Amino acid sequence: MKPSYWMKWGAIAGVTILLTSGCSLLKSGEIDPPQNEVVINESPGDALSVSAAAQGLTQAVTLYLKDRNGFIAPVTMNVPKVDGIARKSLEFMVEEGVSKGQLPKDFAAVLPKGTLIKGLDINKEKKLATVDFSKEFKNYAVQDERKIIEAVTWTLTSFEGVENVQIWLDGKALKEMPNGGTPLDGALTRAIGINLERAEGVEFGQSTPVTLYFQGETTDKTKYYVPVTRMVKRTDDRAKAVMEQLILGPTIKSKLQSVLAPTLELPKLETADGVMSVNFTDKLLGADKKAPSEAIQSVVLSLTENAGVAKVQIKVNGNAAVTSTDNQNYSKPVAKPTNVNPIKM
Repeated sequence: MKPSYWMKWGAIAGVTILLTSGCSLLKSGEIDPPQNEVVINESPGDALSVSAAAQGLTQAVTLYLKDRNGFIAPVTMNVPKVDGIARKSLEFMVEEGVSKGQLPKDFAAVLPKGTLIKGLDINKEKKLATVDFSKEFKNYAVQDERKIIEAVTWTLTSFEGVENVQIWLDGKALKEMPNGGTPLDGALTRAIGINLERAEGVEFGQSTPVTLYFQGETTDKTKYYVPVTRMVKRTDDRAKAVMEQLILGPTIKSKLQSVLAPTLELPKLETADGVMSVNFTDKLLGADKKAPSEAIQSVVLSLTENAGVAKVQIKVNGNAAVTSTDNQNYSKPVAKPTNVNPIKM
């Protein structure tokens, strides 16, 4: 990443502190969902939603919403199954829109009320999604500008074959955001980060971004994963930096929770054939000789997001026969899940 890129984004975002005024993994075929999932309160429409899902009338998609602490976090929920599922997903992210009354507790839509998705084109060759918003898109508070960019970019890049995003307004490509002037020159990718913060003493021009998955908690004590892009001292070994920062944990003011004990030793990391081996000592295990499920899932999410590997193999003292506290068997390499933080309807 060019230093000027992060200097530009850092200056605009004002990320010398956290961007705040302040789980669960959906089954992917290789990581089973833990018992503690994000669940919304039952409503009269829930039975209908369950029925619709059973009949194949809905599809699970991951939306990036704002939580009660101001973080942009992924939430997987069922939306009506249509040909333009990516467009429908964005419609569910409009405040007071079609998702009204359907979002989980303590989560809110980020797109301004009344915003319409005038068009969404996905160029498979360029892996580019171009979204055209109506003029109501401009009706947001300046402090939410960066959050909107992140939510749109990370939601659309959750879809297979989409790596780049362009934002248009009323039929014209935006070169910068309407209210705060955040530059949009070129396509947006996940390289912009999410919930940006800077490690103490690190300058943007001499830094490397790593995206870490910590845990948030709703008012009813339901846990979920929150991605945080932390600017750390420049390094070529991003995998090592990820593990160091996960062990270091979240900042106190973020109100997020650690997933790895701060006393944990840095695991040995090796990569072969697209699989990263993460070899912990037995300090990872509890008295029951099981590894904390949230620790394993966070490691998988964080490493596959940063290290350019398809799968992660968890080991303890060289042994791959690892069982987690939710009784999942991790003896084989696991891939990044398709969806994160699912909602039971």
